[in-house]
Order: sequence, then structure tokens, then C-alpha cells
Amino acid sequence: MTTLSRSERSLIESRLRAAGCVFAADEARLLVSSARSASELEVMVDARESGRPLEHILGWAEFCGLHVRVDPGIFVPRRRTEFLVRQAVAHCRSGSVVVDLCCGSGAVGAAVAAAVPSADVFAADIDPDAVRCARQNLDPSKVFAGDLFEALPARLRGGVDVVVVNAPYVPSSRIGLMPPEARLYEARVALDGGPDGLEVQRRIAAEARPWLAPGGHVLIETSTEQAPQTVELFSKTGLACQIAHSQKTRATVVIGTSPVSLKRA
Repeated sequence: MTTLSRSERSLIESRLRAAGCVFAADEARLLVSSARSASELEVMVDARESGRPLEHILGWAEFCGLHVRVDPGIFVPRRRTEFLVRQAVAHCRSGSVVVDLCCGSGAVGAAVAAAVPSADVFAADIDPDAVRCARQNLDPSKVFAGDLFEALPARLRGGVDVVVVNAPYVPSSRIGLMPPEARLYEARVALDGGPDGLEVQRRIAAEARPWLAPGGHVLIETSTEQAPQTVELFSKTGLACQIAHSQKTRATVVIGTSPVSLKRA
């Protein structure tokens, strides 16, 4: 931690505020407490002024009460996704097999594991950089690189109790409208959901059911506008669907449940 005078700290806050940081005082406190020297602090403040995400500078993000490692270029877990975690935890029981699909940093899987210590949590992502990061936040032997369910070990097929997914769902044409912190510093593969934003969700819906245990659940974050289409995608595969919404965080989750007596799709 770097020791600063009140005027020096105030100057940093002013620089961050001028750069557009809404929570300049909080960010200044975090940067000061993380820097090991005055020169390192200056580099960190410069990076934040240039628009680099605070979490990439610090090397971690606060998520569900955890400090989750987030490497440069990796999708920063959003606070609204904490609602997805709460919904997933509510559908877990002792010993549940959980898969964090499109895991990014593994923040969702780590939060579920912290809330349900008996859960057996696996994770997968197509981005090798994300997989390397997730292996710092989860059991590295249970984090796999590959395309959706293809990444998972075959022994999980038909035995997954909860699949929890924060797949990209921003339509390609809207990526340019996202805040610079996201569109410039996070991997596009973590943001771009294709022409209608549902390209990855469509594939997950088509592939999910054979991996689920009888009565298993798929929980996927989506937008309020897209939720009816997301429901339709999963309902077509024989899953019973419902929509959960948080007014406070403006988060929407579609929950699909497989029949207790499972007939393979």
C-alpha cells in the first residue's frame, strides 16, 4: 500500500473524476491500497485515465463477496450477474454437479462453489485466455477449453444438475454502442451474440438437454427484451421454462428444467 497525503489522494480523485470515473473516490482508494510504490500507482492511475477497466488494473473484481481474479482482456463479471448466481444456488442441493458454461474468469462457478461447498463445479470456455484465468479461481482440473458442451468430459453427460450460463447476448450491431471499457478491453467473443444476440443461446439450447440429469436445470442470463425468445429456444427442446427477473439490478434469467423422467432428445 502506498502512503499518500490528503492532497495527493485528492489529486488522484480529481484526475479520475475528470476521466469520467463516477466512483472516483472509491477507485482512488482501491488503486492506492493496491500499489506497491508511488511509481506503480502513477502507472495504474494513468491506465485508468486512459479507460482501462479498473478490474484489469487491480487484477481482480469483487463479485458475490469474493475477490475474483480477472486478467487483462478477460470479461469483467457484472454485478447484475450476481442474480444469476443466486438463482443457480437456489436450484442446487448437496452434491449437485454444476457446470459454468462460457465461464470467462470462472466468477459464476466460484460464487456457486462458495455458496454450496458440497457442489461439484466444472467450467468451460472457448477462449484459452479465459480458461487460464478461470483455473486461478476454480479447481484447475475441472476447467476445460473448448466449444460449449464439447469441452466437457463425456462422463458428465446425463448427470449435470445445474448448467449456469452467462453467454454473450449483445447483438453484433450493438457492440459499438457498448461502453469503451467493454468493447475496447474485453474479448469480443465474450460480448458478441451474433446478429440477433441469440446465436450462442441457440446452440446451447440445442445441445443442453442430453447433458442434464433428470430434473436438471439450465439457467441463462439474457435481456428482458430477449427473454421470450430465449424461452422459446429452450422450450422447443422439451424443457419447462420460467423467467426470473430482478427489478433492482435489471437482471433477467431464463430457467429451463428437464423432465424428471428423462427421455433423450
